[in-house]
Amino acid sequence: MGWEHAINDYVRFLRLEKSLAENSVSAYVRDLKLLSTFAEDTLGKEPESLSASDLSGFLEFVHDKKYSPRSQARILSGVKGFYKYLMVEEVIDSDPTELISGPKMTRKLPEVLSIDEIDEMQSTFDLSKPEGQRNKAILETLYSCGLRVSELINLRLTDLHFDEDFIKVLGKGSKERLVPIGGKAVKEIRLYMPDRNSLPKIDKSSENILFLNRRGKKLTREMIFTIVKNSAIDAGIKKAVSPHTFRHSFATHLVEGGADIRIVQEMLGHESILTTEIYTHLDKQYLKETISLFNRRDKK
Repeated sequence: MGWEHAINDYVRFLRLEKSLAENSVSAYVRDLKLLSTFAEDTLGKEPESLSASDLSGFLEFVHDKKYSPRSQARILSGVKGFYKYLMVEEVIDSDPTELISGPKMTRKLPEVLSIDEIDEMQSTFDLSKPEGQRNKAILETLYSCGLRVSELINLRLTDLHFDEDFIKVLGKGSKERLVPIGGKAVKEIRLYMPDRNSLPKIDKSSENILFLNRRGKKLTREMIFTIVKNSAIDAGIKKAVSPHTFRHSFATHLVEGGADIRIVQEMLGHESILTTEIYTHLDKQYLKETISLFNRRDKK
């Protein structure tokens, strides 16, 4: 089985059997093409011919290319998934990745904004401009619902259930979840709606999309990053702020407030509780810093 044939079959499996989102599928394809190029150019081997030693050589190649430990771990995870698939399809008799381990990961705690910093960013928008109220509503929705960027830009009018105080969110792998929405976010969205509805033209494909650009089309991921970045600069915030920072802040504030970790997992749409547990580490770090700040004995 050649590389192109094997990768195409695996892509069909990921889409149909695993129901993965297109972004995830593209990431797998990118990493497997890196492996196939290495295997063909360096070893002259097809996927079923690679040994554990060959794959270790590939990982050394990836390391030498200065990929971060996180990227190396992601690539290895994708390769392992690919070879498990080849095992199931009986293309190979044994899994060459079975005994291969990835780089040790150091868990980096994400940046978190305080409530005051979020308010400062909200205050930077010029509400006399058509996009001002929209951008304010975007930041409030990102924070108060803990959304990913992809979830925000795909939020539909029919997903809003304000009378029941929740929204329906289409998450990773096209999995839907219900997320509570606070009164402040509801207020900001309602204030934005007249601007949205008075756009000269709304693209047919975006008629049901909540947040639109001035041409009546769905906002891009890049546009959301730009809105957030510029707002942080205007607010004088020195932290590295991205749309995901609002998601981290949302989860951290929930944990600090005593929310059960399983509830936070459900609201964020995490497949594994291990992903959510980073916020318990954040909470401990917050407590440590608070104790250090206010404990008089530490200042002696």
